[in-house]
Amino acid sequence: MDALRDFLANYIPWIKAFHVIAVIAWMCGMLYLPRLFVYHTETKPGSEASERFKVMERRLLRGITNPSMIAVWILGPLLAWLTGAYLDTWMQLKFVLVVILSGIHGFLARCWRDFEADRNTRSARFYRIINEIPALLMVLIVILVVVQPFG
Repeated sequence: MDALRDFLANYIPWIKAFHVIAVIAWMCGMLYLPRLFVYHTETKPGSEASERFKVMERRLLRGITNPSMIAVWILGPLLAWLTGAYLDTWMQLKFVLVVILSGIHGFLARCWRDFEADRNTRSARFYRIINEIPALLMVLIVILVVVQPFG
């Protein structure tokens, strides 16, 4: 295991770069998907517009949001292990926030399934409010990473 760690340590800047890219892509999806839901709620189920939103939402979720979240969950813990940051309080708090963000991701995926089946029961206002949660989590996570409070 030490040999693997030593080998991967040579690639920390690359791993970090791809982690940041994955985070950006994930956040794009997490911020855009609820916005699509806002507009989707304003269409009649089965209409041409509703079907177009279904395609957009599916492509966003399956093509960008899900794969980037998987990359974040592979690369982030790898970096924490390679650098030893998993021992730091700021990283442990960041981990909790990323778990919450992942839960929101799962909730949005469930909402997407409801739209796919034309059974959404939530309002546009609901999705406008939900849209703010990933943004707030992102701000807190970035502050933890950059400032690294709590040693």
